[in-house]
Amino acid sequence: MKAVRIHEHGGVDKLRYEEVQEPKLSSPTEAIVQLKTAALNRIDLWNREGLTGMDIALPHILGADGAGIIAQVGEQVHNVKKGDAVCLYPPSGCGQCEYCFTDREFMCIRLRALGERLQGTYAEYVKLPAANCFPIPPGLSFEEAAAFPLVFLTVWRMLVTNAELKPGEHVLILGIGGGVATAALQIARHMGAHIFVTSSSDEKLELAKNWGANHGINYLRSDFAKEVRALTGKRGVDVVVDCVGGESWVKSLAALARGGRLVTCGATAGANPQTDIRRIFWNHLKIFGSTLGSREEFRQLLAFMQLSRVRPIVDQIFSLKDVAAAQRRLEEGKQFGKIVLQIAE
Repeated sequence: MKAVRIHEHGGVDKLRYEEVQEPKLSSPTEAIVQLKTAALNRIDLWNREGLTGMDIALPHILGADGAGIIAQVGEQVHNVKKGDAVCLYPPSGCGQCEYCFTDREFMCIRLRALGERLQGTYAEYVKLPAANCFPIPPGLSFEEAAAFPLVFLTVWRMLVTNAELKPGEHVLILGIGGGVATAALQIARHMGAHIFVTSSSDEKLELAKNWGANHGINYLRSDFAKEVRALTGKRGVDVVVDCVGGESWVKSLAALARGGRLVTCGATAGANPQTDIRRIFWNHLKIFGSTLGSREEFRQLLAFMQLSRVRPIVDQIFSLKDVAAAQRRLEEGKQFGKIVLQIAE
């Protein structure tokens, strides 16, 4: 089969489009999926560069998200069958720790995820636990089915499980354009929230308004915390989605109303920002960190997508052999939505 692998860590020049042996079932509970599409995530870049601190056996196939057709299943698999169209739940736990026993395997201390400790989706076929294969929500294309699982699941846990977002609340989303931010925009809009977004790009701010944002703030021209407070009559917002960190962190806390919640799953601008702890306890703020989510949360997300008809925003589609150009677009922050790889010709 054709796949894209890294044989050493580094830049996009380390991505090799090459012939690789097809995966074979090694457990009666596994499935093999013939992939039609895969989607890029920032974690792919970090794994390529060797920045996660995780030991990955090389050569390695990147990619956490994908969608395709079940090609083969083990003899103990009953949830899917050959020929089913599926999207993929990325993480798998050890099955033996306290987190796995309580349906929180995404927190497993020996977590395995596609594209990390498991071979990923930048390939024509992928092997994974069959329990990680779910029916594609009705109406979604293979491109859209690959684009939503990792980021939408993470956002679902942030906004719904942790922040308990309610209709009519005010939400601020930093750095609109990326996969997490655009997923947060779509979920918050369909939950009836009033939405503020930030970007350094006026073009992205306009696109966000087309997708349901109420206000766009160019953070290069104004202090977004002060502008948010001005627009809310000095009250602030109920929820901030800050996956940026760095200098934005202090402003994110300043933008929150009393009793507000900040949710985060990243720190692209810096992981060690200054924090005035007094602001947190004086204003009864809550801070939630999230990555991924449980299988039950994934089921909730799939039901939500079916009922709401939410479709992930697809930025551009590249062929698998052009993955270097796709990753370069993601690195440069040019995308609005998810970048997708077309696997099948």
